[in-house]
Amino acid sequence: MEIVFFTIIAVVLYVAAGWILDRIEIYLGKRLEQRSVVYFVILLVLAVSVFAAIERLAPALKG
Repeated sequence: MEIVFFTIIAVVLYVAAGWILDRIEIYLGKRLEQRSVVYFVILLVLAVSVFAAIERLAPALKG
């Protein structure tokens, strides 16, 4: 069941990172030259943050 949970979170983070990148590009008014690098950094920050929060909450959720 954990695999399904983490997969759903990964898909949500993937979509969220794309949405954040689009918002940044709209704000700047142009496409970024290093778009894939910026996307990777956004996704990395989101993933580390969310999975660290899950790890902290996991003992509380289990019992």
